Amino acid sequence: MLFAAGLGTRLKPWTDEHPKALAPVAGKSLLQRNIEYLAGFGIQDVVVNVHHFADQIIDSIREHDGWGSRIVISDEREEVLETGGGLLKAAPLLQGAEFILTINADILTDLDLHALIRSHKISQSLITLAVSGRSGSRKLLFSEKMNLCGWRNTETGEERISLAGKNLIPMSFSGISLMNAGVLSAINQKGKFSLLDVFLDLTSQHIITGYDHSGGLFLDVGKPDSLRLAGELFGK
Repeated sequence: MLFAAGLGTRLKPWTDEHPKALAPVAGKSLLQRNIEYLAGFGIQDVVVNVHHFADQIIDSIREHDGWGSRIVISDEREEVLETGGGLLKAAPLLQGAEFILTINADILTDLDLHALIRSHKISQSLITLAVSGRSGSRKLLFSEKMNLCGWRNTETGEERISLAGKNLIPMSFSGISLMNAGVLSAINQKGKFSLLDVFLDLTSQHIITGYDHSGGLFLDVGKPDSLRLAGELFGK
């Protein structure tokens, strides 16, 4: 599932008239680049959620025939539901899947999804989160075995610990998660909520692990300056 419903307020003025997912990077939109990224690992059945300038995203997908992938729209035009609520709303469209990969439309990375999938299967986790040691104030906290234990905002001091532990390892979430489809029936929240709430809620009863891809290419394309950098790093 590709999350493309966000308002993209950090990417103004582009998002005053366009959805963030269609922001151009060296001649291709973020949406196209992520669809092609997934297809490069054989993932061509994709659910895309839409809200902000939804028609533009739908028209682009139709115009380009999904860039060769099979794309289904989860319509959130009435209310944007954030990542957790968006996933839950899309549950009927995800029936029959063994695993569900989620990815934010505004990130670009060279993360090896085959390696992520292998790690997920070996760990027998309910959810595996792509993480790295890059800078940032919002950190997921992991045990030495890379099991999720909590979350911390290093700027505000806000913290939520689901599993007590010593020497917790802070890592930055990369906006990509791989989960067993059974997670859909385990979600306790309703309405509008973040996947972070789901991760922290479930980690006390289920194994949720981190997959460290530090050292690889990763860019959160959230601001106009990052679009230019994205063109330099991913524009080939």
